[in-house]
Amino acid sequence: MPEKKSGESDQTDKENRSGDGSDGGGRRPGHNRNPNLKMSRGTMGWVMIGGLVLVLLLVMNSANRQATSVSTLEFFNLIGMGVFEGDVVVENNHLVGMIGASASGLAQNIRPGDRVAAEISPHLMELFVKQLQETNQAFVIDSGDSILIPLLISWGPFILIALVIYFFLFRSLRNAGGGAGMLGSFGRSRHKVMTKEHSNVTLDDVAGIDEAKDEVNEIIEFLKNPKKFQRLGGRVPRGVLLIGQPGCGKTLLARAVAGEADVPFFSISGSDFVEMFVGVGASRVRDLFKQAKDSSPCIIFLDEIDAVGRRRGSGFSSGGHDEREQTLNAILVEMDGFESSDQVIVMAATNRSDVLDPALIRPGRFDRQIQVPHPDLRGRMEILKVHSRRVKMSSNADLERLARGTPMLSGADLAAIINEAAIAATLLGKDWVDQEDLEEARDKVRWGRARKSHRIEEDEKRIIAYHEAGHALVMFKDDHAEPLHKVTIIPRGPSLGAAFNLPEKDRNILTREQLLAQLRVTFGGRIAEQMFCGDISSGAAMDIRQATAIARTMITEYGMSEKLGFQLLGIDESRQYWEQPERAYSDDTARVVDQEIKALIDRTYAEAKQLLKAYSTELQRVADALLRHETLTNEEVDQLMRGEELKKSTVGDILKSEQAKTEAPKNPRPSSEGLKDEPPPDTVPSPA
Repeated sequence: MPEKKSGESDQTDKENRSGDGSDGGGRRPGHNRNPNLKMSRGTMGWVMIGGLVLVLLLVMNSANRQATSVSTLEFFNLIGMGVFEGDVVVENNHLVGMIGASASGLAQNIRPGDRVAAEISPHLMELFVKQLQETNQAFVIDSGDSILIPLLISWGPFILIALVIYFFLFRSLRNAGGGAGMLGSFGRSRHKVMTKEHSNVTLDDVAGIDEAKDEVNEIIEFLKNPKKFQRLGGRVPRGVLLIGQPGCGKTLLARAVAGEADVPFFSISGSDFVEMFVGVGASRVRDLFKQAKDSSPCIIFLDEIDAVGRRRGSGFSSGGHDEREQTLNAILVEMDGFESSDQVIVMAATNRSDVLDPALIRPGRFDRQIQVPHPDLRGRMEILKVHSRRVKMSSNADLERLARGTPMLSGADLAAIINEAAIAATLLGKDWVDQEDLEEARDKVRWGRARKSHRIEEDEKRIIAYHEAGHALVMFKDDHAEPLHKVTIIPRGPSLGAAFNLPEKDRNILTREQLLAQLRVTFGGRIAEQMFCGDISSGAAMDIRQATAIARTMITEYGMSEKLGFQLLGIDESRQYWEQPERAYSDDTARVVDQEIKALIDRTYAEAKQLLKAYSTELQRVADALLRHETLTNEEVDQLMRGEELKKSTVGDILKSEQAKTEAPKNPRPSSEGLKDEPPPDTVPSPA
């Protein structure tokens, strides 16, 4: 039987035993447990229940046996009347007797069957005993030395309730926590253990981040063959920090490591360390690293580490005993405690590396910081190929065209596009996913679902058509703008229409002319409205916001102003937001900044207006085509620019054909009028 590897999860053993309810030796799963512990706890429970019932009976009996207090003289008068049943008891400086059931002539406060008691002074006790001896009443003297029953009656319920709380609550929590004290399982780490057999993700499923894969491959190689690196004196990196925007593949890369490396993989999120109890996060960190060291070589993966690894001393602590800082301190101490022979690697992922504590990302803790960027054109092609393996793609599906039209999209976005295209093709009853499905899925992921049922009035539709035609014409005619992909007046997401571009390549930097072209494109919609509709509308609100942001960034951050020169006048991203001054320049400089922004906007606005006036006829033609067809591609806009007519069905024609299909009967029958003009079936046609 193969030996179980060090650090492997016990889940496999539990599953193997669950088949017939016994272990490998034929014993029951709980055979090796201590039976005395279970029996002792059960016996203690029954004893406590019995004691509780006994105390309740004593209390009830005591309540039922409460005596009616009378004076000593009245008590002796009752003795003289002979109404007592049984013996009179002398106890604790009291005379106590039971009135008989047949007694009569009693006082108003005394009834047959009552217990009657009279208090006697201690120094007169002997005198009253002598008087009792002279009567015919039988009596007994109780010394009253035992105080067990009064104590049980007074304190028994409270003691019993305390024992119940201790044994059934605190002890259960302590046992559940495996000796972690009163907090029980709160102090235990909530990690998940994965092995190579449990993970179905490998490095072949990760695409578009080749450099990150190479660095992770080195970690996997070290874990598989540490002596290969130790031969020259190298040591394993203690920590690997994956940094990248959301959806770029950080967690996928960590899962691929678990699938490739033949070692245990401890996975936990940063938020799982934080609880409402102070000290629980640090306790979970210690428990996690202890189990990891016992299972070495292994990998610890901390997802979203910025939840506990934020910079200390920011002045926003909720108190002097901050739970998050305690957890961070525990992580720092545990990573410092690694020995070169431990072979435990800590991997962490975050998209906010700027807020991490410097002590956490220094060499010796997280030795490597791997950047996981947005994929480039080639990377997007590889990612689309990976995700399209499980999808039936048509022969006309052009993944390269889709990759070109998805700049700065993450791997998660590309996976969502393929999935949405497959869903759309399935709902339409297609056997394959074609290019049209991919284009619609891309637009849906980036800008939202098309709202084709949204009713727009004709006058508003005309304004939208001219607005989008203005954008499309500037995008088509400006040499420095990105090429036009398509233009539509179908509402999608929050917008009522859009003009989409198709970048020729990925751009890591933007030149001044390209930024100016972006400004001219944003102005095209408002200018077209003013030229052909006789008024302006609120539809240019997003364009104004975008143009202002571009112009301000050019002046304050990119240094593209001749008057202001090469200086930063915007936000310093290297500093925390609470460290930012309200304004790092004078009022005179602020006035110059405003003047430069306005001059830049006015100049590009005039250039866009001049361009649209020069092509006003073509603009009119594109707007009319949008009103008829609602969506135009780049090729169709090119035909309109050359003065050609579009050989394309209008929206009205499509609606009429759909309506005709709906209204046509499934099995039409010929009318009687048509039948009387037709010749009989056996008639021979005339030669004429």
